[in-house]
Amino acid sequence: MSIRLAKPEDAKPIAALMLLATKDFVFTFIGEKSISKATQFLERLISEPGNQYSYENCWILENEDGVIAVANVYDGADLHKLRAPVTALIKSWFKRDFTPEDETSSGEYYIDSLAVRPDQQGKGVGSKILRFLIHEYVTKQNGNLGLLVEKDNPYAKKLYLKTGFEIIGNKILTGKTLEHLQVRNTNYSIQNIG
Repeated sequence: MSIRLAKPEDAKPIAALMLLATKDFVFTFIGEKSISKATQFLERLISEPGNQYSYENCWILENEDGVIAVANVYDGADLHKLRAPVTALIKSWFKRDFTPEDETSSGEYYIDSLAVRPDQQGKGVGSKILRFLIHEYVTKQNGNLGLLVEKDNPYAKKLYLKTGFEIIGNKILTGKTLEHLQVRNTNYSIQNIG
């Protein structure tokens, strides 16, 4: 298994994985419950630079079978700049004005989505990519790494807590209350990545 930054040609497998983690949110964004339209929407954004979902912000974990996990991560200080192309595409394609709440802010590297291919779940893939992200953003860049998790997703929450994240509060995104978890550079120790 290896982890690398994505390339534009990785858009198809990334979009398929992102939809596993964010399908309901994407449906809310585009105003339709259409897997094909949601997939086209994500593939377009992933394949282009300068937006939240761009390949530039995606780390992929792959093995001999191809892409098995993806993490979409960006600097929270860039949220509005990165969101602008997303809202413009929503307006152009779906004729909707879309202004969601801010899911992150300055002072946090934000994991917008994290997904593991279903046939690879329960094999340590999620832990591996999370440990990599913590090393990349908390240890190397001396930053804070955050994410939001649905309260009714105990499996994901358990994984995040086990990997060193702590609950720091709640945030609302598209009207849904989510738990805000973070690994802070001041309280993370090497024992957490073991």
